[in-house]
This record gives sequence, structure tokens and C-alpha cells, in this order.
Amino acid sequence: MELINIENNVTLKQSKPSFYRTIWRWHFYAGVIFAPFLIILSVTGSIYLFKPEIEQILYKEYFEVTASGKKLQASQQIEEVTKIYPDAVVTKYRPGEDATRSSEITITINQNSFTVFIDPYTGQSLGILNNNHRIMDRIEEFHGELMAGTIGDRIVELVACWAIVLIVTGLYLWFPRKKISFSGIFVPRFHKGKKILRRDLHAIPAFWITAGMLFLILTGLPWSGFWGNQFQTAVTNTGHGYPPSVWIGSAPTSTIKTKDIADVPWAAETLDVPKSTLEGFVQLSIDDVLLIANTAGIHPSYTVIFPTDREGVFTLSAFPPKAQDEVTIHIDQYSGAVLADYRYDHYGLIGKIVAWGITLHKGTQFGLANQLVSLFICLGIIFVVCSGFYLWWKRKPKKGLSPPKASISKKINLFLILLIGLAILFPLVGLSILVVWFLDWLIIQRIPVIKKFFNA
Repeated sequence: MELINIENNVTLKQSKPSFYRTIWRWHFYAGVIFAPFLIILSVTGSIYLFKPEIEQILYKEYFEVTASGKKLQASQQIEEVTKIYPDAVVTKYRPGEDATRSSEITITINQNSFTVFIDPYTGQSLGILNNNHRIMDRIEEFHGELMAGTIGDRIVELVACWAIVLIVTGLYLWFPRKKISFSGIFVPRFHKGKKILRRDLHAIPAFWITAGMLFLILTGLPWSGFWGNQFQTAVTNTGHGYPPSVWIGSAPTSTIKTKDIADVPWAAETLDVPKSTLEGFVQLSIDDVLLIANTAGIHPSYTVIFPTDREGVFTLSAFPPKAQDEVTIHIDQYSGAVLADYRYDHYGLIGKIVAWGITLHKGTQFGLANQLVSLFICLGIIFVVCSGFYLWWKRKPKKGLSPPKASISKKINLFLILLIGLAILFPLVGLSILVVWFLDWLIIQRIPVIKKFFNA
């Protein structure tokens, strides 16, 4: 009887380390593979947080004007641009949001998009920028898709989803298995030797930024090309997207989505674009459109997107710093009728949550405080990634990756359930798990040299 108890105790003692090593192994490999991408996202995200301040410095001579008298009408400003660029097609007009801000007129020349900055008091051109060369837009593109199009977008989405696996496994490894004490759990142990200190300098900062990191991941995913589109479709189909009451008059027959013609808030991206009536066939002047915008009480940072064909509409899009100021309006290009007026108050609950999440993610909702908190999280991610790499580097042997040994435990079923749940919620994670499993089964486990290298 005593022998049986001893054997049971040995089994229990082996089971816990077995499960612990499995979690550690997944955490290790996820960290090694995705750490470089997390650094890229954190660095580019840190820079993009300060887009308004950076662009104000870079393009100060384009942005700032001296208020002197009455502003020229928008049509007069556009006329000055067409005199300078007679072959240009005007596609957008953005009035300055205050008295000292220039107007922006977007034009297309030979399929290239440019922004011309105009002094609204004199009509003088302050300069022109190729929209494909604006630095902060390239930073945003690098942050969102690694400047690699659809493939880059999928990689970023995969990194974000696997970062959740890193967070979950990291929390399990951080959680004390013995007695709970403040030192070593919430603050590093500086007097327990270098080995323990290295571990603490990775695990404890990671714990403190976990909530912020998870928030940035979840608020960034709605922008992703695969998961984000599926999520957006689900939100719309379940009635939590735009409501029918947004339409003034009959519903539109167009199948074009607003995101296809304009840069609009997330909640308005799948809004169907209505058609103009074609009555009279005389297009409204831009001055009349601005009068309608001012009457509607739209946020002053709005942009007017011109119709591209006879049935198109003028679209007013305000994507301001605060979520509650977002507006999307479609106007009949002939009659001037407001066909749709879609604002934050019209959003469903999920739409409002996503809108707040996006502005918090970008660091605009609460100004400088928002920027500094998000910057702290980004810098924290960089520190945790680097400290994790250093921790591995000091432990690894001269040959091989030296991950924890593979092991089997009944508790692993719990982890498998977690992975299956994440695979269902994030399909790219599920696909990547299948790919990793296939490579492990086909290559790593069958070639002795590779198996030794991976400590499989």
C-alpha cells in the first residue's frame, strides 16, 4: 500500500512539470518565430501614434497659413489648382479645420494621386505632395501589411493572433506554482542571482503590459483583411452594423460599398452607396456642398469626395480624433438631397465599441495622455521581446535551439482545447497550427539531425 502511494506521488510530481514544459515549449517557439514581427509592429506603432505632431513638423510650410480677411470660395481655390495642373482630375477637397490651416485639394494626374495645399485667403499654392510618398502613410502601410500587400496583411494578422497565444502561455508560466509573494511576481528579484533576475526582467514586465498588449491586439484586428472583413460582415448581418434608419428616403440600389470610394470610419465601410437621381444633369458646385456640410454640423476636419460617374454621389467623411465625432454623409450630386447621414449615434453597440477601440489604438481619443500610455505599452513589448531573446541566448547551448523537451500529460488536453478555441475564433491560427503539426510530423520527427536540433 505504501509503495502504491509513492508511485502515485511520483506520477503527480511528473505530471505538473510535464504540462509546464509543454506550455513553455509553445511559448518558446511562438516567441522565436514572431518576436521580430512584434518589434516591427511596436516600433512602427510607436511612431504612428504621433502622426499629427510629426506631419506638422514635416509639412509645416504646407499646413500653416496666416489668417487675413475672408477665405476664397472652394470653387475659386479649385480653379487656381486647375490652372496650374490643367490635365488634373479633382477627386477630393478638404477645407482647413481652423483659420490657420491650409485647404487640401486631391488631384489625379496619369493615375497618380497628389495633394495640392492651397492658402484659402490668397489662392496661392503652398506645394504639392505625391500621396504615395507621404512618410506617415508609408509607416501606416508598414505597420498594417509590412508593405507587402495582402500577404503582409495576413502575416500581421497571424502575428497578432499568435501574440494572444504568447500572452496566455506567458501568464501560465508567470503564475506562481508555490507560495505567492510580492517579490518575484510583481517586482524583479535583484538579489537572487543573475539567472533569476534575467527571468524576472522578462516575465514581470510582460505581466504588467499584458492588458495593454491584449487591448492593442484586439483593437487592431478589425482592420485586418481576413479576420477583420469576416468580423465586419458578421456585425452587419446581425444588425449591429448600420441601421436601416440611416437612409433618408428609399434604400439605395447600388452595390458599391462606401469603403470602395472613400476613407471612412470603420462602422461606415460596408454602408451601401446610394445613387444620384440624374434629375437636371447639372452637378452641384462644391460651394453648395460645403454649405450643406456646414448646415449639417459636421466636424471641421471632414473631406469631400467627388462623384466618379453620373450616378455617383458627393461623400462627406469626417474621421476625427474622437470617435463620437465621426460622420459619413452621402449627397445627391444634382439635387443636393442628403441621401444618408450616418453618425456615431447611429452605430450599434459593437460599432461604437470598435470606433472607440480604433481611436484609442491610434492614440487620438484622449490626446497626449492616450499617446503616452500607448507608447509605454509599445516600448514595453519591445523590452519584453528583447529580454526574452536575451534570456534564451544565455541559456542555450552552442548547438540547437534548446527549447524545453516535448512531453505528454493529461493536462495538455486543456491546452489543446484552448488552441482549438483560438483556431475557431482566429482561422489563420488554426491553419498555422496544422502547418506546424504537419512539418513536425513529416520532417522534424523523422530526421534525426533536425529532431536533435529542435530537441523534439
